[in-house]
Amino acid sequence: MPIKTLLVANRGEIAVRVIRAAQALGLRTVQAVSAADREMLAARMADEVVEVGPPHATKSYLNKEAMVAAAVRSGADAVHPGYGFLSENADFAAMVEAAGIVFVGPRPETIRAMGDKAVAREMAARAGVPTVPGSDGRIEDARAAREAAEAIGYPVMIKAAAGGGGRGIRVAAASAELESQIPQASAEALAAFGDGGLYLERFVPRARHIEVQILGDGEDAIHLYERECSLQRRRQKVWEEAPAICLSPERREALCASAVRLAKSVDYRGAGTLEYLYDETTGEFYFIEMNTRIQVEHPVTEMITGVDLVQSMLRIAGGERLPYRQSDIAIRGHAIEVRINAENPAKEFMPSPGKVAGFRAPEEESVRFDTMLYEGYVVPPFYDSLLGKLIVAGASREEALCRLRTALESLSIEGLATTRGLHLALLDDKDVRSAAVHTRWLEDWLPTNLPAIGRPA
Repeated sequence: MPIKTLLVANRGEIAVRVIRAAQALGLRTVQAVSAADREMLAARMADEVVEVGPPHATKSYLNKEAMVAAAVRSGADAVHPGYGFLSENADFAAMVEAAGIVFVGPRPETIRAMGDKAVAREMAARAGVPTVPGSDGRIEDARAAREAAEAIGYPVMIKAAAGGGGRGIRVAAASAELESQIPQASAEALAAFGDGGLYLERFVPRARHIEVQILGDGEDAIHLYERECSLQRRRQKVWEEAPAICLSPERREALCASAVRLAKSVDYRGAGTLEYLYDETTGEFYFIEMNTRIQVEHPVTEMITGVDLVQSMLRIAGGERLPYRQSDIAIRGHAIEVRINAENPAKEFMPSPGKVAGFRAPEEESVRFDTMLYEGYVVPPFYDSLLGKLIVAGASREEALCRLRTALESLSIEGLATTRGLHLALLDDKDVRSAAVHTRWLEDWLPTNLPAIGRPA
């Protein structure tokens, strides 16, 4: 049944992105807001605004009951959860469906299965998708952890079974370190996700982070090629691009085919991302987790394929079959996305909320800036520091890099410290320009190069 009214259960730039996609399809939009977000751009764009709670996310954007009640009260027949917050909460998806409302995303049982990373590894193995050597499911106690680590071989990664975003992760090089870090990792995972469960994986020190975008309708699935997200700080992605130039055509085909196999094996519905570690020295890739939602970095995939992923999610949720065949999807050029955060790199990336005194977005060809900003907007201190995502495309990676510099120089956000200067500095680095990076590269680069970044605009 086609969607007529959509409730956006999120905030910031992704709420703006969803509303624009919904409006392009002729849908009525309802924006859920906290008390701190009544003046955000998405609220100004929506046909209706409904307040769901106080500023703190636990009482608003993470309040399942309040969000479902808002959807019912507004007459919405569908809810789009965006990313973060309740987007991968199986209980929330089930509550939405129990209220007779469409959840724009996978079925609750799919979210539940793939959201537990230990279970997801097992399902990937059954689908013939290679996984990083690790524990057989969750580790129940310190003794089981020691036995698993000895079988895997040190160093090992201690990882949260639920959630994501780099939380609940530690690296242990020996048994004593493993035992001391397990309680810390479990406590962090419990605080972040309400689940302190852990599992172990072999630590691949110079891996590249590659992820495959998939789209399914519950019966069929396709891939939209891959993105590389190796430039990370504290396991948070900073810079993403597509396609991954480290992959040969043969490796790309094998990687993307494995993602489709896994998506089909779980009857995947909507947009999703399968994340892998790629060992460039051996050419081996390993599945690590699946994100059952739209990703922050989805625009680079849209730029190289011409597919609007958010519109596709809405069409599928409205009952349409997958609108593309695999043969319809081709790579066109190269795209890069950098995250512009309200953080000051010169002060250990201290958050920098406040009033936007001036704002100018770049308007060059093949450039888009997905943002929630406007002049005079007051960025609240309660949420993630992401202000927007600067995305550029070119016929080649070199052209995209040149276009990125021009776009960054054109971007002006006054009144806040931002990470714009960090990206300009990265553009000057020979390793970044040659794509000779890995998941720990940025952490090694920052101590030496941070002083040269200066005060960001």
